[in-house]
Amino acid sequence: MFKSLKGYLLAALAAAAYGTNPAFAVPLYDEGMNPNTVLLFRYLLGVPLLAFLMALRHIPFGIPRKAVGQTVILGILMALSSLTLFESYNYMNSGIASTLLFVYPVMVAIIMMFFFKEKNGPSIYICLVIMFVGLFLLVKPTGGITLSPLGCVLVMVSALTYALYIVFVNVSKRIKSIPTTKLLFYVLIWGSLLFFANIGFGNPVTWPRQGHEWFNLLALAIIPTLLSLACTTAAIQLIGSTPTAILGSLEPVSAVLLSVFFLHQPISTIEIIGGCLIVIATLVVINDKRIDKTILSVRKMFPRHHL
Repeated sequence: MFKSLKGYLLAALAAAAYGTNPAFAVPLYDEGMNPNTVLLFRYLLGVPLLAFLMALRHIPFGIPRKAVGQTVILGILMALSSLTLFESYNYMNSGIASTLLFVYPVMVAIIMMFFFKEKNGPSIYICLVIMFVGLFLLVKPTGGITLSPLGCVLVMVSALTYALYIVFVNVSKRIKSIPTTKLLFYVLIWGSLLFFANIGFGNPVTWPRQGHEWFNLLALAIIPTLLSLACTTAAIQLIGSTPTAILGSLEPVSAVLLSVFFLHQPISTIEIIGGCLIVIATLVVINDKRIDKTILSVRKMFPRHHL
């Protein structure tokens, strides 16, 4: 009983920690820093912290040569996901952006279904309907104001690249053999190289000038990155992956709450309903087996009669 309670608390903490991204990133934008620089510092600060954790846990740094190329691909996917999400904060409410991002589990299910022949029941179609209704409400104009189409596209690209990252990790036997901390260590290294390369495309480095800016950068490296990862791993070991993923729905909730109460960003009732529908759609796809079993039981209660 205690282990289960501890697992649920860790899963909730992991989700809430990841939802703090906009709370630390948006104030840095207000200080004149661009998304590419914020992420570059976030990744670079996270690398030595992960190295310290690996040394503390006596995890060797070496990886098989055949796995190097795959870690590079994962690093690029993660960096693209981070960059497009952080860029979207410049065009739309960061809480809504984080909520829209949470369609990635649905994308994972679709990719697995069409490209890896994973069978899905009726719940996936119910989920897609709910998701699209939620997205429609989020982009529906309210009070003469609508969400930025470019911002929505950026978030969808972020969700897609993150979904591809998850699928890659799930289907690659070589990646599965690498400890999570070590994998993230290399993902951050390769991802930071992408941000370095992006400097030459009109994204100059904007150095933090005050102590609170360094605090926000360090907080980004620790809370939504290292803390979230550590709590997620521990929660999976205690309660399993499905309950941990279900509590992941707190990610957009925490992001929205932080955006409203700390960043003072406005949010309408329609946007709240749309965001809730997206969370519900995600919960449906995560609990697809139970829902499909329930639907099958209901069908058996009402058999078709031939006339």
